Amino acid sequence: MTQTQHGLFDTIDTGTTARPGLVIIVRGQPKPKGSLRHIGHGRMKEEVKGSPAWRLAVKDAAVTAAEDAGLTEPLVCPLAVEATITVLKPQSAPKRRETWPITRSSGDIDKHARNLLDALADAGVMRDDSQVIDLHIRKCYPGQHPDALDVRGAVIYLYPIGDTTP
Repeated sequence: MTQTQHGLFDTIDTGTTARPGLVIIVRGQPKPKGSLRHIGHGRMKEEVKGSPAWRLAVKDAAVTAAEDAGLTEPLVCPLAVEATITVLKPQSAPKRRETWPITRSSGDIDKHARNLLDALADAGVMRDDSQVIDLHIRKCYPGQHPDALDVRGAVIYLYPIGDTTP
């Protein structure tokens, strides 16, 4: 496989025109998926406050995007996923030079990816996150990337790879 330019970012070229099968835009406070903590009687609780709410927001946006795209069944093919997570720049951050969201409060990028992929599976746009064979994720402040939102949130592209029929 070779890389081709699609829009403003590189994607996998599967021998056909690479275009997203689904584009999902979510507004809200991005939260990473935290560890689960046992709270008794077989119950588990997410350790990152706000993580379940963010996962639900991603799920709802994915369901809406799937309905708008006419997707009635989960994708069953291999998938490439590209996501841009936009977090707010702290007021204490320098104004005259470029900075990046690398503080603990912005969350680990791998845990952001886990939360997004789990939400997409919950939404039924794919059977399972194990279908993702190519994952590109970035975390940035507003205006730092062409896909960055002007508010907190995420832009997610799903690319079906190969035959999309079961």
